[in-house]
Amino acid sequence: QVQVMESGGGLVQAGGSLRLSCAASGSMLVINAMGWYRQAPGKQRELVAVITSTGSTNYADSVKGRFTISRDNAKNTVYLQMNSLKPEDTAVYYCNAEGSYYPSFNSFNAWGQGTLVTVSS
Repeated sequence: QVQVMESGGGLVQAGGSLRLSCAASGSMLVINAMGWYRQAPGKQRELVAVITSTGSTNYADSVKGRFTISRDNAKNTVYLQMNSLKPEDTAVYYCNAEGSYYPSFNSFNAWGQGTLVTVSS
């Protein structure tokens, strides 16, 4: 079974930076993509950034140029460097890991419990 755990949230002033980390653990994992999503109060969960095992990335328009996603495949870990934070970035940030198990190739799609990021004005 896959476990996904985030860390690094907190309170920061507008214009500041935070770095989120997320590790996926489990036996015989083949992870295709890992990503970050966020959910602000009263809003739906939305994609922030995703990175594939080959390093391809995709970002929400609202974070392009400010956030950078990176990945350590050997550690099944993904990072989100968030710069120039704005109050509207305030949300619970969730990590997602998608892939399959070896050798069965049964797929999985796992979520972490979330970490709160609060940006004060």
